[in-house]
Amino acid sequence: MRTLTVKSKSFLEIPCSISGALELIGNHWSLLIIRDLALISDHHGYLWTTTDVSTPALCARLERLIVSGIVERVRYQGLPSCEAYRLTEKGRDLWTVCLALQEWGDHWNASGCGAPPMETVDRKTGRPLKLAIVDAVTGRAVPPHRIELRPGPGADDSVRRVLSPALRTNP
Repeated sequence: MRTLTVKSKSFLEIPCSISGALELIGNHWSLLIIRDLALISDHHGYLWTTTDVSTPALCARLERLIVSGIVERVRYQGLPSCEAYRLTEKGRDLWTVCLALQEWGDHWNASGCGAPPMETVDRKTGRPLKLAIVDAVTGRAVPPHRIELRPGPGADDSVRRVLSPALRTNP
C-alpha cells in the first residue's frame, strides 16, 4: 500500500485569525492535549496515557504549545522533583474552541459513538451547557442569521475582498 505524504504549508502569511490560530496550535494532537490539560493538571504523566500518542510526538507538541504561550511547564516539589504542564491564560481561552468542536462533533456524531461521549454541564446545577455568540455590550445571545464578519483594523486588501458585500452569503 502506498502512503501519500503531503507537505504542510505555513498559515503565517494568510491574514486571518483562524489561520494564525491553526499555525499556533500546530495539529490535531495539540487540541487533545489542550482538552486534557483543561480537565486535569498533568503532575503524573496523565497526558501520556490519555492521548495515546508516542512520547517523542507528545514532547514535540508540548514544546510547540509552550513556545506558542498556550501551555507552561511548572516544576513542583516531590521525590523526585518533577515537571507538570498546565494551560496559560491563552490556553484557557482556547478551551472554548475545544468545546465548540465538541458541540459540533456531538451534533454530527463525529465520534461514531451514536451519542456524545462527554457532556458539558454546569457543575453546580448539572444542567447541560451550550456555547453561544453573545453581544459584547448586552451579553445576550445573537442568532446565527444575524452574525456578520466585517474587515477589522488588521484587514488587508485580500480580507476586504473576501468580505466584500458582493461575495457574502448567509450561512
